[in-house]
Amino acid sequence: MEDKKSQVVIMGCGDYDSELVYEKLKTAIDLLGGIEKFVNKDEKILIKPNLLRGKNLALAVTTHPSVFEAVIRILQEAGINKLGYGDSPGFGSPTGVARDSGLTAVAEKYKIAPKEFNHGESVDFYLGNVTKRFEIAQGVLESDGIISLSKMKTHGLTRITGAVKNQFGCVYGLNKGMSHARYPDANSFSKMLVDLNRYLNPKLRLFIMDGIIAMEGNGPASGEPVQMKVLLVSDDPVALDATFARMINLDPKFVPTIVYGEEMGLGNAAEEKIELLGYPIEEFFNPEFDVVRMPIDETITSKLASFSRITKSLLIQKPVVDKNKCVGCGVCEQSCPVEKKAIKMVQRKRRKYPLYFYNRCIRCYCCQEMCPVGAISVKTPILGKLVIYKK
Repeated sequence: MEDKKSQVVIMGCGDYDSELVYEKLKTAIDLLGGIEKFVNKDEKILIKPNLLRGKNLALAVTTHPSVFEAVIRILQEAGINKLGYGDSPGFGSPTGVARDSGLTAVAEKYKIAPKEFNHGESVDFYLGNVTKRFEIAQGVLESDGIISLSKMKTHGLTRITGAVKNQFGCVYGLNKGMSHARYPDANSFSKMLVDLNRYLNPKLRLFIMDGIIAMEGNGPASGEPVQMKVLLVSDDPVALDATFARMINLDPKFVPTIVYGEEMGLGNAAEEKIELLGYPIEEFFNPEFDVVRMPIDETITSKLASFSRITKSLLIQKPVVDKNKCVGCGVCEQSCPVEKKAIKMVQRKRRKYPLYFYNRCIRCYCCQEMCPVGAISVKTPILGKLVIYKK
């Protein structure tokens, strides 16, 4: 990236009151030069929220409707009226999750139509480092520009999910699961995400992170809500994610999307290359934020190849089921992307439980991400913490 600094606005926002969010977000965008700096009136703009799955807003799984509404208002007041919205959720239909997350009602209020995310096209990206082809949703391909609305959350595979990872929802349908199977470890998966952002880069205009109520712990779908009371805004997704990481006392070097985002030229991560605007970051510093603060060793993949099944189970992170929470719905089995499923529902006495075949498991944690009741979490064996994840 160029030597000039990336700018990230840190904007305090105490709650989701619609007027408050609008005022704070407009102020933040104005600090970057105003919305007109990023989009033109004659362009078709796609608003891309995080719609992982339809859940109670209080659980902080998806982009809040107040943030979505504020962006629409700011765009329309600037005369930018060719607007659409959409995302490809991890589970459920795009329209159903948008409705359950409260976005459909907001969109109808402002006469914004949902865009096509059930179907798309295969596109070539010859400049990709690890990925030369993507399956991109039609709604993305038909847009001129994208405003990405991510959610401040943890993630079992990549430590956090944020501005860089939010574009994974531009890949439609079951192709996301296939991507997990093709890029099974955190490093290769993160490189793929960076390539995806590089492909979309001509369309990507602005990144807004909803951190008013964030998610810590067993994210990105089953963690605990935590009040961070902040909005982050930037035109550099790597700088935004690095700022989020520092805010929660997480070394950006432990987040592969940040590491490879910088290495592959998507954005800036180094502190000296980021100019913070708005509120001081210290006001939102949360060292108690529940997130895994361990490096993802770049050699884990090669180490795995030489590990026996027993050694793997003693060393490597793995998804674990809490049988007291499990309701036997089978979503975990459905979401497993490998051809020979690593998880199977089995009858135990009067209930069904998931049984893992860890020798087949690629550690993508789709099962943990999709579990509707938070019964699956990612655990690192004690020996693994001492051996592989030791600094």
